[in-house]
Amino acid sequence: MPRRTKIVATLGPATDDPTILDGLLRAGVDLVRINLSHDSHAAHQHRVNIIREKSQHLGREIGVLADLQGPKIRIGRFATGSITLDAGAAFCLDSHCPLDSGDQLRVGLTYQNLVKDVRCGDTLLLDDGAIQLWVEKIQSHQVCCKVVVGGILSNNKGINKLGGGLSAPALTEKDRADLAFAASIQADYLAVSFVRSEADITETRRLLREAGGTGGICAKIERVEALERIRPIIEAADAIMIARGDLGVELGDAKLPAEQKRLIKLARNMNSVVITATQMMQSMINSQIPTRAEVLDVANAVMDGTDAVMLSAETSVGKYPVQTVEAMHRVCWEAEQQLEVRTSTHRMDSVFGRVDEAIAMATMYTANHLKVTAIAALTETGSTVKWLSRISSSIPIYALTRHAATRTKVTLLRGVYPIEFDVSSTSPALVNEALIEELLRRNAVHNNDLVIITKGDRSGVEGQTNIMKVMRVGEHLITKNSD
Repeated sequence: MPRRTKIVATLGPATDDPTILDGLLRAGVDLVRINLSHDSHAAHQHRVNIIREKSQHLGREIGVLADLQGPKIRIGRFATGSITLDAGAAFCLDSHCPLDSGDQLRVGLTYQNLVKDVRCGDTLLLDDGAIQLWVEKIQSHQVCCKVVVGGILSNNKGINKLGGGLSAPALTEKDRADLAFAASIQADYLAVSFVRSEADITETRRLLREAGGTGGICAKIERVEALERIRPIIEAADAIMIARGDLGVELGDAKLPAEQKRLIKLARNMNSVVITATQMMQSMINSQIPTRAEVLDVANAVMDGTDAVMLSAETSVGKYPVQTVEAMHRVCWEAEQQLEVRTSTHRMDSVFGRVDEAIAMATMYTANHLKVTAIAALTETGSTVKWLSRISSSIPIYALTRHAATRTKVTLLRGVYPIEFDVSSTSPALVNEALIEELLRRNAVHNNDLVIITKGDRSGVEGQTNIMKVMRVGEHLITKNSD
């Protein structure tokens, strides 16, 4: 059986070697991520072009996720490059301090409104929580703090507020330029950093469409404020990413595991898509094998139902990007063999509002209670296969479509495998046989296997799936129409 959970790998200097890139694709990467916080548009364009050339040569669909930097709130730089803060010492975050003139007593800020967002008694977390400051007083342009947890503090480290509450907008001017670039390369997904509400998603989608982009919007959940608006955010977005770095800092590390499980379950229950990200195999930046804790982390996310697991620095700058993907593949595949991962009672009591959604649910119920080998879904936009993929199962779902954009977009969906198939060039009377022939050609099915086909009476029309047909390879078995 193919691996169902998708692997997202971040491109970077470590993947620029063509041999490494070939290895990543052979190891099973499903989507690549370009991190727009780093490198030039030209460098990202080159990497995406190479990926698309190689995927076409291999006959595989590889999705592209472009990740916006967002309003990362950072300190400035120190004249000496870094300082050492001792517990109990006084230290100021000063919006009037030049960005390159920090010293032992103060440092500048990239975010001028920090003084408006904090109160006396707040805890500020620098460098992903490695440095903790307690706000003693606020005066004019300075946030005056007492060091609670000290250590070495170097240039440009991020600032978080324990419990959230920083009001920086989700899209910066840099993000708007990067958004236009993502539209120009037709990225399949655009990830929006530091989302606070559904309005951030709506605005991003509007700007992306105006720029000519057709990709889906992925909301990165890394602010406490996003948790307070999580249902409307999920409804507004096409996918969410559990970005555990900043979220863990703002929320507190002990609360993060339960929140991750809740977000995965909620996203799937709401028929959305979910990526679990950040430090999943962090040790493999410098090691050829993962720690047991990392293995358990990845496996738990898979068993909880995540659509995808994501690698960041492990592949973009790590020493062993190919070995990391291979290790993640092994862990995902083994976790998927557990019985609880392959069964589902999802939405058994639901009332469906659309015919194509009802067909998808009926298909998965039938597939999970009949010895079906594969599901073949004719799709225009990928909506039907998304609904199909929300139901836990061990049965592969093949998304057959003529649209290249749909094929790459569904690479993010758990258990879905895209296949190029032009229904418009096939006689309606022969579509079923042609689908079976395509699956046979790919060794996805064999003689006497049962296959479920979903399609519409009006082939090639969006949102018209209204037929579920069960076929045995080599002969017709059952036909079920909803009209």
